[in-house]
Amino acid sequence: MILDYSKERSVAIQAVLTASKVCQSVFQHLVANETLTKNDKSPVTVADFSAQAIVNTYLTKHFPNDPIVGEEDSKDLQGDAGKILREKVFSLTNGVLNENEKLSEQQILEAIDRGNYAGGSQGRHWALDPIDGTKGFLRGGQYAICLALIVDGIVQLGVIGCPNLPVDHKTPSSERGSLFIAVRGYGAFQRSFTNEKETPIHFADISSTKEAIFCESVEAGHSSHEDAIKIAKELNITRDPVRMDSQAKYCSIARGDANIYLRLPASKTYIEKIWDHASGNVLVTEAGGKVTDIYGKPLDFSVGRTLEKNKGVIASNVSIHDTVLKAVQKVLNI
Repeated sequence: MILDYSKERSVAIQAVLTASKVCQSVFQHLVANETLTKNDKSPVTVADFSAQAIVNTYLTKHFPNDPIVGEEDSKDLQGDAGKILREKVFSLTNGVLNENEKLSEQQILEAIDRGNYAGGSQGRHWALDPIDGTKGFLRGGQYAICLALIVDGIVQLGVIGCPNLPVDHKTPSSERGSLFIAVRGYGAFQRSFTNEKETPIHFADISSTKEAIFCESVEAGHSSHEDAIKIAKELNITRDPVRMDSQAKYCSIARGDANIYLRLPASKTYIEKIWDHASGNVLVTEAGGKVTDIYGKPLDFSVGRTLEKNKGVIASNVSIHDTVLKAVQKVLNI
């Protein structure tokens, strides 16, 4: 029997939508209306903390026994040193909550710190990236709020909120705010932030890699652009890559905007975190795609907070995945 996780799905949608609203509010209040120095990350820090507090509060209310693997902890908000940041988080978090949902400063700190679970292969836990794509957020580009339910080491549910992604990729000027939802065995769906109607999504149907478009990170520090160019040549790909931050890349290929997402190791020591890939992994799989590392192994979410048994990520249509994998291995000499 395949579980439909209908309650988890509903709560995750509500949590991610509300967290997306707080991120939009932080952008309006702290980015769009203020002059920031180049290295000022405080707005994204506020958004991270606020989004994690909101999602963890929803999860704890409905699933009090489920632990959470979250990216943040509250130490930077504690005491006198964290007072200014704490007050911003308090104000902006409560600004998007209903009257009966408002949180005290202490409740916000406690909610953030519920994300301290170590992960593992047994039982249920959630993986949360409150803001994936911090640079995208700060430049008004793509970022995502990513939530996944992992059961016995397998991702069963993924919800991704992309506040700046157009709902209709063929009309970039269309309404922004796209929500992506997938439950293992039940398909992948998209809806807008403002309308509950869900549309099934699938990978674009292409017959060869010649027709394909890469989707890759904006930052070369996250994935080697140089290697990607060589792989594109190997696959006879001539179309320009689509570059965007965050797990919006998984969403983009799952609905057919592009066809291949590569995250090639930019350093020998970097280990991917589970919250950067969990929800995108199930979304791509349910949309007719395949996700492996550069050795062709499935991503292993059972070993803790990281993907330490994997190196790099390749996501593409099932039909071309083996061809892409061979090209990657040839260029990387593995």
